[in-house]
Order: sequence, then C-alpha cells, then structure tokens
Amino acid sequence: MRKLFITGTDTEVGKTFISSAIMQSLRQRRLSVVGFKPVAAGGDSNGNPDALELMAQSSLPLTYQQVNPLFVHEAVAPHLAAQKHGMQFGLTPLLTAYSQLTTMQPDVILTEGAGGWRTPLNNDCFLSDLAIAENMDVVLVVSMRLGCLNHARLTAEAIRNDGLRLRGWVANMLDKDMPFVEENIRALERLLNAPRLGTVPNVATPAEALPYLDTVPLL
Repeated sequence: MRKLFITGTDTEVGKTFISSAIMQSLRQRRLSVVGFKPVAAGGDSNGNPDALELMAQSSLPLTYQQVNPLFVHEAVAPHLAAQKHGMQFGLTPLLTAYSQLTTMQPDVILTEGAGGWRTPLNNDCFLSDLAIAENMDVVLVVSMRLGCLNHARLTAEAIRNDGLRLRGWVANMLDKDMPFVEENIRALERLLNAPRLGTVPNVATPAEALPYLDTVPLL
C-alpha cells in the first residue's frame, strides 16, 4: 500500500486539482486509490468541495465522513474555526479514520493537506504530524509565481527535517503571465532535488492535466 501526502507551498496553489489529476492517473494504471481530506474548512451542508472531489475520484465507495472526518464551514484556518465553536481538533481521530481506510486495502491512499506543510491542528500539533505518524511519501505542489523558490525550498527542508521523503513535485502554472518560467523551473529542480512530476498549464479540469503529469515516480 502506497501512502501519499499532497501538500503545497501555500493555500490556493491547486492541491485539490493536482490531487484529483494524480488519482485519475493512478486509476488509469489500474491501481485502486482512495482520497482522504483529514481536515477541511469551507463548504455548505453537502460538505467541503475539495473533499467531495477526492470522494468522487476514489476507486472504492466511501462515505463523506470517511473522506473528511473533521469539517468546519468557515473558510479560515481550521484550528481557529474549531476554537470559535468550542472544539479542538486533534491527531487521534485522524489516525483512527486513516486506519479505517487502510483496512479497505487500496493500492494507494492519497491524503490532501490543508494550506501548507505547517498548518496547525491545535496549539500543540500540526497536520504534518499525521504524515509523519503514517510515514507518508510527500508530493509538493508549487504554485509558479513570484516567491515560489523560497516557499518551495523551505517546505522541502521542513519535509525532510521531519524525516519524510519528498517523492516529487508539480509546477502548477496558475500565473500564466509569470516571467522567466523555465529559469524558475530549472532553479526549483536544483533547490528541491526531487523528481518533477510535471508542469501543469492553466487548464480547466484535472482530466486536462493528465498529459502533463508523470506519476511513474510515485509507483
């Protein structure tokens, strides 16, 4: 069983978009894959749209609660929304939910983080602690925009300092007008020292991103 954790250089960098594309690619390779969005902020009575997308792309039938055990309606840092409602998010329920997914024995469990690598769960732990506890391989989504070199290198250092493997990274072209794109990509290849899984242009759907992604390094 492969355990993947998708993180980003920041919030709104396209983690769900890339996660969905990776799941579709893995399914095309005849692997069973389930998505897990442990903590989500923002949504309505149906749930969080990111979690719903992972649910839709999963090979096996899952309930919403299995995909997204901790959910708050406000689109803010999850631990702040939890505090507002007198709640406290912790690692234990996430580990329990993850363990239940492993009993389904999929080929791949793809976990999508919230925000960046150090998003707090509460005052004492971070969402990255889940990835550490389950020894997940990490994929970094880099939003190609000014400042991405610093953000990407710092995130990669944090991942490795936590004892985890950066399995690969994706250059996500959200800013189609970014200057010196190729130069920035070459710099990232040196700074990250991990396989580039692809450079994804600003396309409309995850399915359109598939030709630009190589998921072989994740196998």
